[in-house]
Amino acid sequence: MATKTTDLHKEPAEVITEAVLMLGWQLLKLAVVTVWWALLFPMVSLPIALAVAAGLLLGWAWVLVVVGVSIAGMVLWRAKHPETFERWLTRRARTRFLRWFRYRLRWDKRLEACKLTVSADTSTFVPRLLDAQIGQCMDWVQVRMLDGQCPADYENRAERLAHTFQALECRPAVVGPGVVELVFRYADALAEPVPAPRIDPRFRKDAA
Repeated sequence: MATKTTDLHKEPAEVITEAVLMLGWQLLKLAVVTVWWALLFPMVSLPIALAVAAGLLLGWAWVLVVVGVSIAGMVLWRAKHPETFERWLTRRARTRFLRWFRYRLRWDKRLEACKLTVSADTSTFVPRLLDAQIGQCMDWVQVRMLDGQCPADYENRAERLAHTFQALECRPAVVGPGVVELVFRYADALAEPVPAPRIDPRFRKDAA
């Protein structure tokens, strides 16, 4: 991945044209992301679409009806089947948001701050982010190293990577040719107490 430097000496018309094109590109990306999230979470997008359709076809009073029924259905789903609610809604939303927020949002700048980019002529080359798996306490991030880099480059910057990505710890490891995996630890899995299993009083009496 390369980032080109920009020429500061440009005509006003050229600057305006680039600004309009950039705005159009950002709007297109926003539309694509919106459609993609709607497909990923139909349990949320379908009620919204039904509410809008009801408002346009039957009157805006029906929007409140559809929204109320949808919210009641979500609450009932959460109460009756919390496992599936967590798996299909909250966990998926959390995973995708954190993958974007922690890594994709400022990947280039953070790798540059960690001195893991390479500059040549007017371009800056950034190690490619291949994948990011989000866990409860740890994340697994696979990175394609640049030509000339070695695993030691990442091992020597493990502490800097941890601070840059606001993690408690970073452990680099080679997982393939030219691919290094960064394991970020964001919380201690043993920090929260685990409740002990309940013992039937009858077994206590038998044991006594």
